[in-house]
Amino acid sequence: MTFVLGCSFSFEEALIADGLEVRNITEGVNVPMYRTNIECRSAGRFSGTTVVSMRPMKAADAIRAVQICTRFPSVHGAPLHLGDPSQIGISDINNPDFGDAVTIKEGELPVFWACGVTPQVAIEQAKPDFCITHSPGHMLITDLPNSRLAVL
Repeated sequence: MTFVLGCSFSFEEALIADGLEVRNITEGVNVPMYRTNIECRSAGRFSGTTVVSMRPMKAADAIRAVQICTRFPSVHGAPLHLGDPSQIGISDINNPDFGDAVTIKEGELPVFWACGVTPQVAIEQAKPDFCITHSPGHMLITDLPNSRLAVL
């Protein structure tokens, strides 16, 4: 069985091109990623919960990010959740399960996208004999630039 969920680094390029700050890049750290209580649709013996990546933004920037990322349905698409992390099972926003914590400034809300680490959670539960996974930012299944993946 094979499944692929691309890396969120691809849509960050579009956010930056539109002038939005991507905090993990500004701070020079890996994006924070969290296990959630959002169940994935099972695929055979693979099941689990969604992992999300988070970028803090002002409300107006979050709305713009939704508009931008909706054009990339094959590269994560729009955020899954905005605001209160406890609603998706995250108890400590300052303690990510993967990656690094970033600063959330006064007046910002956390914005959460589906994350390419989600399959690792399914793999943990399925315990296959052999598995190949991705390294953040390095999932080469196409030679198309990110801009070609957008729905305009």
